[in-house]
Amino acid sequence: MQAIWNGTVIAESDDTVVVEGNHYFPESALKREYVVSSNHRSTCPWKGEARYYSLLVDGDLNPDAVWYYPEPFEAAAAIRGRVAFWKGVQVR
Repeated sequence: MQAIWNGTVIAESDDTVVVEGNHYFPESALKREYVVSSNHRSTCPWKGEARYYSLLVDGDLNPDAVWYYPEPFEAAAAIRGRVAFWKGVQVR
């Protein structure tokens, strides 16, 4: 599987976990040269608190396009150490 934004592969792995239709990639598959910090947070009642990264590719910023759960609840333990994508990031 690949996560692609702005014509650039952001993450690539054959080891994804699908939860609610989203592919969660191992965090180690994320190409850090395209990632910038974000202060955004959200909460899921069964997964816990999500934190976000933004993407920066060829000078274009995609705010909060990557999310992860640093300490997921027990029901979501399978996504610990993994990241998922939205906001126009294609996963295929």
